Amino acid sequence: MLMSKNNSETLKMISVVIPVYNEVENVESLVDRVDGVFADIVQRPYEIIIVDDGSKDGTVRKLRDLTGRYPSLKAIYLVRNYGQSTAMQAGFDQAEGEYIITMDGDLQNDPRDIPAMLEKMEKENADMVSGWRKDRHDGKMRVFFSRVANRLIGKISGVRLHDYGCSLKVYKSSVIKQIRLYGELHRFIPALVSDVGGKIVEMEVTHHARTAGRSKYSLDRTFRVLLDLLLITFLRRYLHRPIHLFGGMGLLMGVVGFLLCAYLSCLKLFGGADIGGRPLLLLGITMIIGAIVLIALGITTEMIVRVLHEDKARAQYRKLP
Repeated sequence: MLMSKNNSETLKMISVVIPVYNEVENVESLVDRVDGVFADIVQRPYEIIIVDDGSKDGTVRKLRDLTGRYPSLKAIYLVRNYGQSTAMQAGFDQAEGEYIITMDGDLQNDPRDIPAMLEKMEKENADMVSGWRKDRHDGKMRVFFSRVANRLIGKISGVRLHDYGCSLKVYKSSVIKQIRLYGELHRFIPALVSDVGGKIVEMEVTHHARTAGRSKYSLDRTFRVLLDLLLITFLRRYLHRPIHLFGGMGLLMGVVGFLLCAYLSCLKLFGGADIGGRPLLLLGITMIIGAIVLIALGITTEMIVRVLHEDKARAQYRKLP
């Protein structure tokens, strides 16, 4: 039984947010297992929020039936398939717990790991506990690409974890609700939590092989991760100073373009060379024009950021709670 020395800690409500998409074969066992862990082991106030992300296989019908049988279950039905990030955000928006837990709906995460993760959260006073599927039961190719992505994300973001892709995580509500997820940013939540000053710890968790339903993983997801990683890099480093990125690239291009044009001008003035048909002339002019465009883009984005921050509801900093 998960108990805390402080009675107020024992009464902290917990929200479990689970996005699902076409999991009609798994959703009943999922709810039963999660509900059983909280009823028998955790023994705290809890809610199970399942967000149906536009399923078309009968998952909605099954969830409507389950909500009548499980008082702890809250179901959210999205009108179409928005993606896992949006589904998670919908769950975060509705969650009332002081701790929020996320997990997958395919039964590969084990809810029996939740009590130990909660204990680790409280013992280490962490803002996030991230699961690590050390003994992972997925295809070799998928595991390989996942390891490469984890190293790349950790190196670029500065938040080094073994397993960014594990959905089984525990958050303090006060921290995760400072973050807005869109696109496919759910993969980078640890980096986003770190960006708002959150303390992150990692813990080994159990991982099961999928026994029912179909995996939503596809190879093109790897390429989307790379694009999202560029976005995260921009958000972390240049969100409040975009002129440093666009202006810096513009100045570099402008200097190179100017030097090329200056070199060709010297050949023309002092050597009488015919430079009109040289590719270097076109390249130099193109780079100067590109530099002007990039610097103008940097100034424009700086003005947009200034307008956003001048609205008092959108501060460019966050204070400690």
